[in-house]
Amino acid sequence: MNRLKDATSPYLLQHADNPVDWFEWGEEAFAEATRRNVPLLISVGYSACHWCHVMAHESFEDRATAALMNELFVNVKVDREERPDVDAVYMAATQAMTGHGGWPMTVFATPGGHPFYTGTYFPRQQFQRLLTGVSNAWTGEREAVLEQGSKIVEALNERSALPSGPLPTPDTLTRAVHNLAESFDPIRGGFGGAPKFPPSMALEFLLRYGAATGGAAAEGATAAGGDGGRATAEAAISMAGRTLEAMARGGIYDQLAGGFARYSVDAEWVVPHFEKMLYDNALLLRVYAHWWRSTGSALGRRVALETADWLLAEMRTPEGGFASALDADSEGVEGKFYAWTREELREVLGEEDGLWAIELFEVTGTFEHGTSVLQLLADPDPGEEERFARVRSALLAARSRRVRPGRDDKVVAAWNGLAIAALAETGALFERPDLVEAAREAAMLVDELHVDGDRLLRTSRDGRAGANAGVLEDYGDLAEGLLTLYGVTGEVRWFHRAEALLDTVLERFSDGSGGFYDTADDAEPLFQRPRDATDNATPSGQFAAAGALLSYAALTGSARHREAAEAALGTVTVLAGKHARFAGWGLAAAQAALSGPIEVAIVGPAGDPVTTALHRTALLSPLPGLVLALGDPGSGSGSGEVPLLGGRGLVGGEPAAYVCRGFTCRMPVTTPEALRAELAGEA
Repeated sequence: MNRLKDATSPYLLQHADNPVDWFEWGEEAFAEATRRNVPLLISVGYSACHWCHVMAHESFEDRATAALMNELFVNVKVDREERPDVDAVYMAATQAMTGHGGWPMTVFATPGGHPFYTGTYFPRQQFQRLLTGVSNAWTGEREAVLEQGSKIVEALNERSALPSGPLPTPDTLTRAVHNLAESFDPIRGGFGGAPKFPPSMALEFLLRYGAATGGAAAEGATAAGGDGGRATAEAAISMAGRTLEAMARGGIYDQLAGGFARYSVDAEWVVPHFEKMLYDNALLLRVYAHWWRSTGSALGRRVALETADWLLAEMRTPEGGFASALDADSEGVEGKFYAWTREELREVLGEEDGLWAIELFEVTGTFEHGTSVLQLLADPDPGEEERFARVRSALLAARSRRVRPGRDDKVVAAWNGLAIAALAETGALFERPDLVEAAREAAMLVDELHVDGDRLLRTSRDGRAGANAGVLEDYGDLAEGLLTLYGVTGEVRWFHRAEALLDTVLERFSDGSGGFYDTADDAEPLFQRPRDATDNATPSGQFAAAGALLSYAALTGSARHREAAEAALGTVTVLAGKHARFAGWGLAAAQAALSGPIEVAIVGPAGDPVTTALHRTALLSPLPGLVLALGDPGSGSGSGEVPLLGGRGLVGGEPAAYVCRGFTCRMPVTTPEALRAELAGEA
């Protein structure tokens, strides 16, 4: 029976025609396993996962393997991006039982869902032997299997949440910078060795730390910096800048069209794992724009704008949202769409330009069959800009005729929230109204399609909402995006939607001790209620919520939201000294909390040149977590308006800016120069 044909997940649809009798996750599968008295085989993956495709081709498309699966198990296919809660609890079990994890994840569980044997990718012959072995154990050693499942669940539920502490102090954040410096690669950028993942959230923290402690002009300092605030600030900016440049010049970055791959398999950022994820590119877009804002980096500006253009060209859906991912493979070969041989460059460009491009892009035959991914370790020589643009254009046109990687076009609320924030800010900083409009359209789609009363649905596809409830990261990341969009546009509807989302966070996700669960209190019960305060590829739900709660509190003066944010950031204090890489977003939010954050109210008629100039001046400030309220005169006086604007009016009939901290404001200013001086005084 083809039970996956109506799924909203492209990953599930990829398996709809398998000879495996797949079920979607849900009561039907559990009931069928109970009726047949057989275990569940739960296969978890995602559409851009290379090894998921390999296992699907080897085993799930193979009739003999499928026959074994159908005879011995009830088979459940899960898209981890649709059900991060299901993925999280079974990944915790897999890591506890095997010492590692990854995708595809293969879980054998009792009809009640308790895992008793787990793994990841299995080659076909090994997988077939495993199927038979697990089934034999279930039939002949049932009591031991059930006991194993119960013990695993009991052990996982006994694991306590990360301990919390007080709100991080300035000294806590300085220790975090030193901890990052311990694993920093001063030659190649990044932290640790291969594989290297873009450390977007840690980089955002480093830029904020540098701005808060006076290092924003210190691009050339060494990461070894000595003691003292200035030296540590310089080290923070230096580590961020070296990493951002190395990534932008390496093979992990698409030198023709923009956009970053998931990670580099080597320590030099040369050979990427080629899938491109929305969340990576949204986070990196924002941090490159902030790098430019803090240091004036021309490379930061170029990469931010190229990545934004790539998002609009490649990831936008017809409904106005942003798709989840591009696959690593095309024509069954990982990276085939992106790799080049020397011969191909000469054929496309001609001999002279081809040889020039071979040298410029480091085409040395890195991969098998003599192919290379393009790098740009140095910019073209002065005077060769036009030639560079011509060569890139020709190569991009030639590449467009290749078979493209598949696209997972489901819209995920959390990742669209990250994209909304990044595009709104980038559009405002670089005066690109089309980027702001794209952010607005994505917000409209999520607002109209994903919001169900006071709750969020996690995904949609082709204009149809999925059935899965939003998790904490959906609420936190979307609230962050909408508050950022409000600060750029002054459109109060986004402020109020964020307000409603954050009220739900406080009412439904709290753990009662200052932290948050990743699922709501009325969500589908799993064998464990997931919660994880540490960052992974995206900000943890707890840190995402904390950052949004902090911004909302700054716009409203709400002590309730401020206290909730500070309590959620207590975990940062525990992680900062030894595990700062896993608390980047929390550290960034904590830096904003320690800096205020500064609140700026801009009051003036929309479209007035002075209002626009004041607004842009505030947007260009690198002060950590600065929040903006923008409105016409009197817009803060009624119910339902943004409280920061309350009582703030024009000055002598002219637009004015109010710089505040904790709702205590300085005297208003009416010129960009005066506002710039006020903000500089807050650094």
